[in-house]
Amino acid sequence: MSESVPQPGQSPIRVFLVDDQELVRAGFRMVLDAQDDMTVVGEAGDGQAALDQLASVPADVVLMDIRMPRMDGVAATKALCGKGSGATRVVVLTTFDLDEYAFAALKAGAAGFLLKDAGPADLLAAIRAVHRGDSVIAPSTTRRLLDHFAGALPDSPGAPAAADRSRLAPLTAREVEVLTAVGRGLTNAEIAATLFMAEATVKTHIGRVLHKLDLRDRVQMVLLAYETGLVGVRPRS
Repeated sequence: MSESVPQPGQSPIRVFLVDDQELVRAGFRMVLDAQDDMTVVGEAGDGQAALDQLASVPADVVLMDIRMPRMDGVAATKALCGKGSGATRVVVLTTFDLDEYAFAALKAGAAGFLLKDAGPADLLAAIRAVHRGDSVIAPSTTRRLLDHFAGALPDSPGAPAAADRSRLAPLTAREVEVLTAVGRGLTNAEIAATLFMAEATVKTHIGRVLHKLDLRDRVQMVLLAYETGLVGVRPRS
């Protein structure tokens, strides 16, 4: 397992674990405690307990289960991200049969999601990516996830989606093209090849879209592309 060593003066990533299964938390803690650049600062068995502790325990990344007693992961994510500080980033833990909950959590402000059966390397990469300010949803996984909860998103084209297109008014035509490509789940390299531009230019356009529309990350770009009808959802087979 690869480790990342903190640079001089750089503090370890503070991770908080939220899951109602003690064995799951113990497994995560064992993996994270082996990393030089991470430290587990606390854990909780439900969303309310997590919020109570996080009020006094600073954390950079929260690994949040979905289904828990008292308060589930969606409600806890909404409460945590609704504070607007942006200091704490949430990664939702999910399985494919709970995709509708993952979508709700992303809407609530989570930085992304991770499958519970992901390997240690994926878990660590996700935490580091989220801490850097990125999302943890790989393009291929984004496509599978959105296909799974197709019923939770508006059909395209349609009146509601057309009305929501006003949200895209600040964008140039090129920026809309880039947003559409991100919504389709393309990587930056694939977008560059498809739209005949340099990959650095793609990154610039993505940065402008995020700024103009006040979006947090690539996850929110994907959701917006579907909500506004730029990208249609394939019906369930």
